[in-house]
Amino acid sequence: MPLKIRLARAGSKKRPYYHVVIADARSPRDGRFIESIGSWNPLLPKDGERVKVDADRVKHWLAHGAQPTDRVLRFLDEAGLVKRDARSNPKKAEPGKKAQERASLLRKAQEDAAAAAAAAAAAPAEAEAATAE
Repeated sequence: MPLKIRLARAGSKKRPYYHVVIADARSPRDGRFIESIGSWNPLLPKDGERVKVDADRVKHWLAHGAQPTDRVLRFLDEAGLVKRDARSNPKKAEPGKKAQERASLLRKAQEDAAAAAAAAAAAPAEAEAATAE
């Protein structure tokens, strides 16, 4: 049975409150769970105690193979219980292949338009020079 350490939503509409629970990975988000090991209140100020987790129970369930979700892993990393790998994606800000192709086509079109405008501006000057002779 694959176990997850995840959030189960509670609270009313537009007033979220979450329980940190141990649940079977196949059960629904707010459905049946094995044990509640903490809570998260996102409405509290950041300097307040938003996350409360029972460290002993977390260690117990991690030893039994429970996998935390991304959000819970952040909480556990802040609490110093689990080390979260830093996600390093140096190419994140670079545009994709198709966007790069479009940009190169746009640059080429702009260069062609600039060359055509320069040629058009030079043509009347040459014609005027030819008529002056």
